[in-house]
Amino acid sequence: MGRLPTTARGRATRARILDSAAELIQRRGVAAVTLDDVERAAGVGRSQLYHYFDDRDDLIRSVVHSTVDTVLAAQEPLLLKVDSPAGIDRWFDAIVANGTRQDAVGGCAIGSLAAQLSGQDDLAREAFVDAFARWEAPVIAGLRRMQEAGELRPEVDVTELADLTMAAIQGGLLLAQVRRSPDQLRLALRGARAALEDALTEAS
Repeated sequence: MGRLPTTARGRATRARILDSAAELIQRRGVAAVTLDDVERAAGVGRSQLYHYFDDRDDLIRSVVHSTVDTVLAAQEPLLLKVDSPAGIDRWFDAIVANGTRQDAVGGCAIGSLAAQLSGQDDLAREAFVDAFARWEAPVIAGLRRMQEAGELRPEVDVTELADLTMAAIQGGLLLAQVRRSPDQLRLALRGARAALEDALTEAS
């Protein structure tokens, strides 16, 4: 997946190429973005681009990994605390707030890329499998801590509950994007929250 530079200048150039490619892809879609477009946006030549990336496919896969890192880094402080209903509510509130700031038109950066690439490129699809696993892992861990503390019923499958939550997030973001309304995301997350309520023990 590309070549990682060893100098600060090289890292800055590679990051600028990735950022430019990601912005173009978000605005135009993967199919409409060429290497010429990326070079102009990043202010680099073809030799520089090929110094860091093997070809267009390698650049696109690198954008996938970079996008995943950005999304997860932004959510990490909240994801580490999804081991209580209050912690999950704070995470959900942040997701809705982010969608509202984007006027509910941006959708999910990871989901948007997955829709365009996962059926065309096995390496990209594997990157998305890894992306969603990384996103879901702290949710599963938090739910498991709740179960070990006696807050979730012992028969609840925490992986299935996390899967349902991720599906609600992705579906809600997609509907919010299509309908231009964050209310669609709030509704989807309300369903995920109801499933969590059903899984709680009476003592909780």
